[in-house]
Amino acid sequence: MSGLSGGRVALLVRHPIKSAGHEELDEAVLTAGAAFPFDRVWAVAHAAARLTEPPTWAPKLHFLRGWGSAELMAVSCVSDPEAGVVTLGHPRRPTESFRPDDPADAARLIDWLRPLWPANRPEPARVIRVPGQALTDQDQPLVSINAMASLAELSARMGTRLSPHRFRGNIWVAGWAPWAELDLIGTEIAIGTARLRIEEPIGRCRATGANPETGLQDADTMGALETGYGHTDFGVFARVIAGGRIAVNDEVR
Repeated sequence: MSGLSGGRVALLVRHPIKSAGHEELDEAVLTAGAAFPFDRVWAVAHAAARLTEPPTWAPKLHFLRGWGSAELMAVSCVSDPEAGVVTLGHPRRPTESFRPDDPADAARLIDWLRPLWPANRPEPARVIRVPGQALTDQDQPLVSINAMASLAELSARMGTRLSPHRFRGNIWVAGWAPWAELDLIGTEIAIGTARLRIEEPIGRCRATGANPETGLQDADTMGALETGYGHTDFGVFARVIAGGRIAVNDEVR
């Protein structure tokens, strides 16, 4: 565990709309048994999705996602959770604000996303929200934790600077040794006044090959992980076991 000393929060990130926008934060309040706050509150189902009525959590294959379109990875976001408003930007789309719970705005959101989704895939069709359930790739309420040193080592191996936003993480920790986070499975950590239990590594997909600044596939992250480390894991999932406020620069103990 020596590689885990000196850890501090470097970034906090949420993604209010699944696969459509990342937003950096200064602080967040975690709740026991809940996902990261205001993360994956909404998802956009495509026309071929088979969802229950009313909708419940469903696997990612029913929704627009970075695996299906590198363009989506370049969406940025600013949100107002109290007002239920998200403002989206993209290098090739106008910056617009939406209230996804409003049917008219949901229709506008779908129109805004449509040019970023391949024409040969089932088209964007419906904005989904499941009260009390984050629409993450897992049906469990987990928070993702990633290490800046692991990102730096992978970047050096690939000969390119990889943005943290390729990996859609919630909490980024600086100060750990590269890949030390994978040794934490089954242990507890404290950040600010919150406590989390590390549950499992995060298996990655080809969405991480897309550049979040350009929306173009430009890096074989999956190949680099497999060749360099014998797996395609990056980061770990954690369960919040005691809620509390966390902030950038907080010590991770």
